[in-house]
Amino acid sequence: MADIIGLVCTTCKRRNYTTTVNKKKQGKKLELKKYCKWCNASVIHKESK
Repeated sequence: MADIIGLVCTTCKRRNYTTTVNKKKQGKKLELKKYCKWCNASVIHKESK
């Protein structure tokens, strides 16, 4: 029961990555430190719809 979600950069607000998350096992929103090619740095990306 995994859902596909998008990851949004917290700095430039662009949707850079997609991943799958099991909503039954994870209660809070996913936050990962990923590379953003527009910011040219590794920043935190948060889960979006």
